[in-house]
Amino acid sequence: MENQVLTPHVYWAQRHRELYLRVELSDVQNPAISITENVLHFKAQGHGAKGDNVYEFHLEFLDLVKPEEEERLNKLRLESEGSPEKSFYDTFHTVADMMYFCQMLAVVETINAAIGVTTSPVLPSLIQLLGRNFILFIIFGTMEEMQNKAVVFFVFYLWSAVEIFRYSFYMLTCIDMDWKVLTWLRYTLWIPLYPLGCLAEAVSVIQSIPIFNETGRFSFTLPYPVKIKVRFSFFLQIYLIMIFLGLYINFRHLYKQRRRRYGQKKKKIH
Repeated sequence: MENQVLTPHVYWAQRHRELYLRVELSDVQNPAISITENVLHFKAQGHGAKGDNVYEFHLEFLDLVKPEEEERLNKLRLESEGSPEKSFYDTFHTVADMMYFCQMLAVVETINAAIGVTTSPVLPSLIQLLGRNFILFIIFGTMEEMQNKAVVFFVFYLWSAVEIFRYSFYMLTCIDMDWKVLTWLRYTLWIPLYPLGCLAEAVSVIQSIPIFNETGRFSFTLPYPVKIKVRFSFFLQIYLIMIFLGLYINFRHLYKQRRRRYGQKKKKIH
């Protein structure tokens, strides 16, 4: 009797012209991955849904795979179950499209402040919008080398942690509900999260500087007679200073908001 062929759980993700597969096996040994014409072949010893066994699968594509695309097999990551460390490196490819959508939608908040729909000042909202979009679209979006770094996870996590409580508070406010725990979290969590978020953004900029220097992306040469090459990393170094300047402005704004909400009431003198 022939041994039954075991197939692991395989997760498919696709964005633009890139394809990502995640094979759910742990303790992988001797993985054999190859492409013949339009079929991806995978076989490895590992621990999966059926215990410690040999797992394999064959994935047929609709078209032939170009020879140069075979080098992209590095994109296929073997992830250990319950290993959060490896998931750090796939954060961008997992949630990038949603982050793009949310950050583009965030422009509405700045517009509302500018036209008077909300009472929030324009500057703090504009600083946050431009800063986050710069990190997302320029630092992460244009540099593939940055997309697999762990710092992406921390940047996205800290951004999201702030907004979960902030927008939940706003939604309850729209229906005249005041949940004291949520209100306290909205006016308090920014104290540790905003500095940590700016620190994560600064780390991402620092890590991108040698990559921009190596690739020369966004660098340019001044016209004759100067003919000086201006590296994009020069602007990134200036931006590092602006990150912490923006942190000071937003921190000051949020502190005033919290003080108005929870400031000590003056005792009446009889």
